[in-house]
Amino acid sequence: MTHGRRPGTIDTVDHSQALRTLARRLGTSTSYRGWDDTEHEVSDDTLQQVLTARGYATESAEDVDRALADIENAPWRRLLPPVVVATQGTDSAVWVHVPHGNPVEVSMVSEDGESIDVTQADVWVDPREVDGHLIGRATFVVPGNAPLGWHSLTATTISEDNTVRTSEAVVVVTPKSLSPNAELADRQRTGLLTQLYSVRSRRSWGIGDLADLEDMADIAGREHGFDYLLVNPLHADRPTTPVEASPYLPTTRRFFNSLYIRVENIRETAQLSPKQFGKIHDAARRFDKANTRTKKLDRDRTFTAKLRALERVHKVQRSPARESAYRAFVEREGTGLRDFAVWSALAEKFGPQDPVWTDRAAHPRTDFVREQRAKLADRIDFHMWLQWICDEQLAAAQRGALEAGMDIGIMHDLAVGVARGGADAWALGDVLASGVTVGAPPDNFNQQGQNWNQPPWDPDRLREMAYIPYRDMLRTILRHAGGIRVDHILGLFRLWWIPQEAENAGGGTYVEYDHEALIGILALEAERAGAVVVGEDLGVFEPMVQEYLTERGIFGTSILWFEADESGPIAPEEYRSLCLTSVTTHDLPPTAGYLRGEHIDLRSRLGLLERDIDAEKEVDARKREAVLDLARERGLLHTDTAADDHRTVEALHRLVQRSPSLLIGVALVDAVGEHRIQNQPGTDETQYENWKVPLADADGRRVLVEDLVDHPRMVSLAAAMATESTDR
Repeated sequence: MTHGRRPGTIDTVDHSQALRTLARRLGTSTSYRGWDDTEHEVSDDTLQQVLTARGYATESAEDVDRALADIENAPWRRLLPPVVVATQGTDSAVWVHVPHGNPVEVSMVSEDGESIDVTQADVWVDPREVDGHLIGRATFVVPGNAPLGWHSLTATTISEDNTVRTSEAVVVVTPKSLSPNAELADRQRTGLLTQLYSVRSRRSWGIGDLADLEDMADIAGREHGFDYLLVNPLHADRPTTPVEASPYLPTTRRFFNSLYIRVENIRETAQLSPKQFGKIHDAARRFDKANTRTKKLDRDRTFTAKLRALERVHKVQRSPARESAYRAFVEREGTGLRDFAVWSALAEKFGPQDPVWTDRAAHPRTDFVREQRAKLADRIDFHMWLQWICDEQLAAAQRGALEAGMDIGIMHDLAVGVARGGADAWALGDVLASGVTVGAPPDNFNQQGQNWNQPPWDPDRLREMAYIPYRDMLRTILRHAGGIRVDHILGLFRLWWIPQEAENAGGGTYVEYDHEALIGILALEAERAGAVVVGEDLGVFEPMVQEYLTERGIFGTSILWFEADESGPIAPEEYRSLCLTSVTTHDLPPTAGYLRGEHIDLRSRLGLLERDIDAEKEVDARKREAVLDLARERGLLHTDTAADDHRTVEALHRLVQRSPSLLIGVALVDAVGEHRIQNQPGTDETQYENWKVPLADADGRRVLVEDLVDHPRMVSLAAAMATESTDR
């Protein structure tokens, strides 16, 4: 440790060097290679703000020196680590720290209560002096044949004065490779990709809902032969208006959005008095015209009407069996559900900017919150009940999908993070970092970078919590899912942290996570749920990311327009097999719009281009034509005549079927001829109507769920893809 430095240049240089050493030690990048393949230095100011958000003082070189020393000594100060994440089939070492010379006993018990043998390895590590005491390290081994699951490791030591000290650690044994994905290796499967809220039926309340999801799955599976239906994240939002439009900015990722409930499908609705039932019927019919509008969705109106109706149904006395089922659900979901319901009740009472959130209701265990739990008991029960209803209707959708012949069924989408000031940020406390948000550095499609306005997991605190919040979130999502798509799965390796004081999204840096732990737990929970896992691995990433995902049997993602190298587009025959491949994605226009270059015009109008629009259009057109040439070379498009959008879309979908990818995705917007983009990254609602575009066809006419049975373009596309499958 250094002392007595004088202010001046050398002090500044020493501080900067020490700061960068600390950042690297904590997995925080001091430079990064961008999409333009050049190395970018991260400023000291950015590093200081990011490290401060992780709880490290960095104002002086002395602060940094102390932090480095604490990091080195931290494992030696505890008997056991908080968690050990192991891979089945491989022995895992566990360090146990005791006063030098003290004996220690270590035992392990499985989650089923069975004893698991752990042995001490013959490994010598020199003792270390920590806080004035000599500490020794013993190495024990969790056997590779330990069963999958969440187990308990206990260490006990007795000091010279006969003081007994005991510590416990969580041991998570994860699968080496995900078997539900491996079971898909026999053939290529095709799924429909859709934004649920945008697809209404004649029975909707202006917004697509879980009953529409069930019907859509039935139509897609039974009528058109699809194997899965991938929907946007269905995570919960604030319980008040205005409703957040983006499904990727939820208040929590563990629970679901009650906006998607179909009121009439709740069993207790039939028990309402004729007068009360009539009110719900009349409320639903007021949305008949809204279901056919194609300009803009109105979530606020839907939410307000549904909330009133749901409050009426909640008051109906449940039968003994229904009451038992509800109570079992509440018991299963435990503290997490109760805290979410408490937050929801408080959020209805206090606005997001109310100072109560920074003092009296700063977290779930304050005296004020305890008082409110009693006062708001009925409302808290209402919000827990809403989650039970969501759970029932999600179960019905998955059951219906499988009965319609789908192999996988409903595939859920997991957002990257949650909104600041929301339920997760409140309930999980410092497991989510404050003072920073998550986003992405500049890239070819978003040349100013992206700020998603979400607090990231703090990797240190998440590990201290033995990854339990992460596990519980996955379990809820996977309970009624045939699969899960993990948006920006690169975030399980590293995330782009942006200090709140940064001028733009480019003023951030990458923070690394224990990807072996996070991917392993994801694989374990999916294995137990029998669910397929797809990782959206688009963007800037290290080569090892795709290699590691392949090693763990997790599918990646390929988008036709993005599959290119220095020489041009990659032939689909060279794509990965462990992959979900599609022509487009929700962050691009539907293929009909993309072929017309509408994304360039839109980004130009919004001021998102760094280059001249004509130059941008020229480059974009050249890249598009190169992809179309792949289809022409394979006889999927005529070379001597111009194809219309309809035929070109079909040709491109047949082209991606030529890949070895085990999963093919068809965007519903492509299947009906829609051309408007759902989301323009890098914009907010004042710039573009993100996530508010109802499903329409090529002529701007509304498309309802019922229309999907025999929609001409959908029938034609499904037939074209079936022909391609037969010809392979």
